[in-house]
Amino acid sequence: MPVKILSVDDEIDLELLLTQYFRRQIRKGEYEFKFAHNGLEALTMLLKEKDFDIILSDINMPEMDGLTLLTKINEMQNPALKCIMVSAYGDMGNIRQAMNNGAFDFATKPIDLDDLSVTIEKAIEQIGYIKQMQKEHTQLESIKGDLAVAREIQQAILPRIFPPFPEEADKMDIAASMNAAKDVGGDFYDFFRIDDDRIGFVIADVSGKGVPAAIFMAVSRTLIRATGIRGGNPSECITYSNALLGKESVNNMFVTVFYGIYNIKTGEVSYTNAGHNPPYLMKEDGKLERLPMTGDMAIGIFEDLHYHEATLQLEKGDTLLLYTDGVTEATNRQEEEFKEARLEQTLKNVAGQTCQQVIDTIKADVKTFADGAEQSDDITLLALKKK
Repeated sequence: MPVKILSVDDEIDLELLLTQYFRRQIRKGEYEFKFAHNGLEALTMLLKEKDFDIILSDINMPEMDGLTLLTKINEMQNPALKCIMVSAYGDMGNIRQAMNNGAFDFATKPIDLDDLSVTIEKAIEQIGYIKQMQKEHTQLESIKGDLAVAREIQQAILPRIFPPFPEEADKMDIAASMNAAKDVGGDFYDFFRIDDDRIGFVIADVSGKGVPAAIFMAVSRTLIRATGIRGGNPSECITYSNALLGKESVNNMFVTVFYGIYNIKTGEVSYTNAGHNPPYLMKEDGKLERLPMTGDMAIGIFEDLHYHEATLQLEKGDTLLLYTDGVTEATNRQEEEFKEARLEQTLKNVAGQTCQQVIDTIKADVKTFADGAEQSDDITLLALKKK
């Protein structure tokens, strides 16, 4: 597209002078000149044709002078439209005012066309830079909108209705929360009914951040849920999920997972811990225990791994607290970490409370500790209690 230049001057000779001097650029389609003879006529043209790039305007003109025209152009708020003001050499007061009012540059009469050509080239360079920035800004706004939608989708695929199993409300309590550090996160939690007696529950943390982690999170969550619903034990579910994820993993991504199956009638929990933070068992009297690891690594790294499992017996009032390292590694303004010791103290203070109260208290304590420091990792929690 040619650079469109609007020359505004009441001297008719300038039109011939410009078209003659820039005839090669005009013939090549690099420049396109249009002419107006006063500010009012120029403003009318600008309102009709909004794709002008450069305004070459005299200051002293009838009907509407160049300074007034410059004010009107500024009101259009188009940073890619550059104004070069022209006036007599001795008219430095008006030239200075024009520059203070946002003119890109100026030329003095009689116009040195070689110098004007250099000024136009400088303006074109600035216009190209601004248009590129505007294009990138538009792209960023589009990405921002897409991320907002992706965040809504990600939140929608996680269970958000509590209690999730109202028919079992007298036997168990369960709650969960995920707060992403960025627009979208790599953590996830899930729980689902396997059969009349068993509930599957999972918490996981994908390596990395942002969109790649979010996509890997969605794949991992779907795969573990689809496999878990079939009814196999935790080690079978994670072994199968790992085999599939290991084949599809890109950029060495992996996910730490704790997957458990809770028997509502007996209170037994069977679980596999694939490299995840060991959950806490909270007794009703405030005592804490960390669940033993099952000796397994994160899934998605090696395909041919067999995962193990362990069992746990929940007694009445026991609460199982699962979390991701975004909790214990949350930092404050002094770059100190929250760590396990503070989490354990919080858990001792919430003994006997509901799962939602436990989660809300932990989040509040982490926020107070951070003291306004930027969240660096996703913070995800899941609590399950035997009533």
